[in-house]
Amino acid sequence: MNNQERVDFYQKQVELENKIVEKATDSVKNVKNILIRELILGIAMDSKKHFSMLNALIAMHTKSTPLIEEDLTDELEKNLQEHIALEQQAIDTYQQLSKEEFGESEKIIIKAILNDELRHHSLLKKIHKMIVEKETLTEQDLWDWVWKDSLFHGSPGG
Repeated sequence: MNNQERVDFYQKQVELENKIVEKATDSVKNVKNILIRELILGIAMDSKKHFSMLNALIAMHTKSTPLIEEDLTDELEKNLQEHIALEQQAIDTYQQLSKEEFGESEKIIIKAILNDELRHHSLLKKIHKMIVEKETLTEQDLWDWVWKDSLFHGSPGG
């Protein structure tokens, strides 16, 4: 699949996710049963998430993605570390809950949440490792780009 075919595919998927959100929202607008309404709206939120992720993929193939400035990296890294810790706390809680005695409906929902939290945790760790660490532009990087392979290393004529 070439680059344009990928972008076209992702754009079709964005449209599909939008339709899913619309259909889910419309289907429960008059539903009084909180359990059914909220579960369907929760699935719609996942489709909104998919929409965002697909837009990120489209941007990756159609736009330049600037490096993250060093001064923003510290804040982003701190926030990601806190988010990862919170996700771990949620994982621990739902793992413990999944061992408790619940009805089948509750157990299904708790396990679905646990699976989501496990995926979130894993993705956040990958984002931290692959993007934040890799995409940060440090002052040292700039100096290396400008002077490292320069014939005269900044001095006139060597």
